[in-house]
Amino acid sequence: MDLRALEYFVTIYETGSLSGASKKKFVAQPSISASLKQLEQSLSTSLFVRHARGVQATHAGEQLYPLAKQLLGQASAIKELFCTDVTKTPFRLGLIKGLGVARMSDLLGTLTRSVDTLELTLVSQDEPCQARIISRDLVVNNEHFIPMWKDEYQLAIPLQHPLTSVTTLSVSDLQGLAFVERSPCEGWSYLKQALNKADVRLDTRAKIQTIEYALGLVKAGLGCAYIPVSDEIVKDHELHFKPIKDLSISREIGLGFIHESDTVKLLQELVGHNRI
Repeated sequence: MDLRALEYFVTIYETGSLSGASKKKFVAQPSISASLKQLEQSLSTSLFVRHARGVQATHAGEQLYPLAKQLLGQASAIKELFCTDVTKTPFRLGLIKGLGVARMSDLLGTLTRSVDTLELTLVSQDEPCQARIISRDLVVNNEHFIPMWKDEYQLAIPLQHPLTSVTTLSVSDLQGLAFVERSPCEGWSYLKQALNKADVRLDTRAKIQTIEYALGLVKAGLGCAYIPVSDEIVKDHELHFKPIKDLSISREIGLGFIHESDTVKLLQELVGHNRI
């Protein structure tokens, strides 16, 4: 039985859709679908029922899931047992802050599973490295850049804040707003220009660098923050997010590299399945 087909089956089961499995595994959806079809044919049974919002496991699918998880775990243990003396391939990957845990975990997990000998070290984007996941504005002259994600800047607002009831948020609505300033930040630079032009003054309560700390302070009710919003962040039900009218700002995240290696080529392939 094809272990990769079982791995795709497990991912479909856990994400609830073929498109979700495709995104999580960084594999084109037709390949996921073809693998599932072959698995169903080999078992002479249907594993999922398709519906408008994804798939639902059949009784056979429910039976297969725990067995598939167990088998994949055993296969991984066997592989690790006989790979202890393999020479590792060091790879340093630079990352900017605030990329989001979920999407980076999926990408890096797929990368390390694809290269058994990979010894991955994550460093800051300004440290020596073989490749970087950065915003477009950080690209240097001789660096190739492949887009991956596009995050729109929005205002993160605490629950029960008066601005949550404002239908269309404008710069003038921010007058005297308790604010958590995140800098250095391209979005903050543009917002600051718009504030000065409109003669709007914020009540800055804190100045920090990371998105995660900014969101934590917003949740604590310290103030609002202007941040790039990813799919992962917008699912946070403890906050409200609103765009600011006439201030359309976004950051484009992608893979940057100067010299191409086998690992960089693999990263390019993985990125290709997750481009904006």
